[in-house]
Amino acid sequence: MAAERDEALAERYVRIEAQLGELYAKTADPIARMATAAALLHHKMPHFFWTGFYLKRDGDLIVGPYQGPLACAVLRPRGAGVCWACAERGSPILVPDVHAFAGHIACDYRSESEVVVPVRDPGGAVAGVLDVDGERKGAFCEADVDGLVRIAARIYGA
Repeated sequence: MAAERDEALAERYVRIEAQLGELYAKTADPIARMATAAALLHHKMPHFFWTGFYLKRDGDLIVGPYQGPLACAVLRPRGAGVCWACAERGSPILVPDVHAFAGHIACDYRSESEVVVPVRDPGGAVAGVLDVDGERKGAFCEADVDGLVRIAARIYGA
């Protein structure tokens, strides 16, 4: 059952990537691409409660384009939480239960699980993160991680 769900989810990401490819062809602007990705993902993925980007700016992680309830404008304290861990490690983080993640920053009490992937600039440096929250524990799987990594890689790329 889980394998069938994961396969269907992977196929959904392929379709979303194709649609984003067509939309991204209209502009190379990373903020426009982030806004487009957040909107498309949020409305096509029923298990996404909050979908958006946090961008590195002057040593902070500042909210970028997103969909869902109000977000933390700045993630503080610096270095805490899932988004900071992803930005510092430069690798995706899948958290089935945010309450078990040391230093979790709760922007909305309804968030129960999270997946965060790095967004890299053209030079390969982490420019920010793509962050997705779920309203239930264990809302995300490796198919989400894989799909989001591919989508994040295209923000500054082709």
